[in-house]
Amino acid sequence: MKPALDDVKRHILKTGQQLIACKGFAGVGLTEMLKAAEIPKGSFYYYFESKEMYGTALLEHYFASYLERLDALLGRAGESAGTAHERLMKYWSLWLDTQGSDDLANQCLVVKLTAEVCDLSEIMRTTLRDGTERIVSRLAACIEECVAEGSVVAAREPLQTALLLYQLWLGASLLTKARRDHSALQCALSETQRILSA
Repeated sequence: MKPALDDVKRHILKTGQQLIACKGFAGVGLTEMLKAAEIPKGSFYYYFESKEMYGTALLEHYFASYLERLDALLGRAGESAGTAHERLMKYWSLWLDTQGSDDLANQCLVVKLTAEVCDLSEIMRTTLRDGTERIVSRLAACIEECVAEGSVVAAREPLQTALLLYQLWLGASLLTKARRDHSALQCALSETQRILSA
């Protein structure tokens, strides 16, 4: 049975994400992507008019999936979810585990692509900006819930705190790549605990 069109598009996006997470956007050519996905060039151009439009769709797909997982993690689904503070700290711990891992294919595309594509593609830059703003917004809502439950004393507005922490973790992730050790991520975790217990 031939796969549905949406399944083919999803397959192209998933295959490209794994390659791009390892090699970067410019480091992956169309021929390599087509070969890895085992699809003809026509199938690629049926869905994406250019590599830039592919990159934009890839980021949109990545953020949709990321936000779905983030909502499941930070949401109040059932009693086993724990306090807002516990859920928020679990997010940072998971970040440390994934960004500190040698498994490049599953690392954060925001970390991988922001410095690379923002000067090359305005549409990819705005997709990254909008996606990260949605992440920060979700984090701010959880911090607001932490303040309401009394587990965090609000030293600054929840949105400012969320942005500060997200920027801290993005920077730590980049330093982790440069240093090839987890010291920056461990420092980010310690600083996050300090900020959220202030």
